[in-house]
Amino acid sequence: MPALTPDTIRTLTEALSDLTDYLRENPDPAEAHALVEPLLDEYTGLPVQFADTLRALGRAVQDHPDTPRGAATDLLVDELRTAAGEQADQHTLHYVLDDLRDLYGSGSAAPSEPECCWWR
Repeated sequence: MPALTPDTIRTLTEALSDLTDYLRENPDPAEAHALVEPLLDEYTGLPVQFADTLRALGRAVQDHPDTPRGAATDLLVDELRTAAGEQADQHTLHYVLDDLRDLYGSGSAAPSEPECCWWR
């Protein structure tokens, strides 16, 4: 694996920023969906990957021999684990993408209104 650098990670965050800017320009929903879909994959999407990253950071801090031991360090590692759990919970966003695919894949731009009112 090539060595990671802060610049490598900055490139990733810049790509996400570019995607956000693009989505603000009101692109075709199908095209927007195709670009976002890999980010929210149920198994490899950002929520899962970022949760794993936070857990790995906590483990790296906790297991490193030069890390000071004590309550403050334990609290920081616990906060990373809590944040990882919260991120992992977001993996269900892929269901939203499924619903969007159904919405735009059906050929209609918006769901039809139900017939609810007898007086119409």
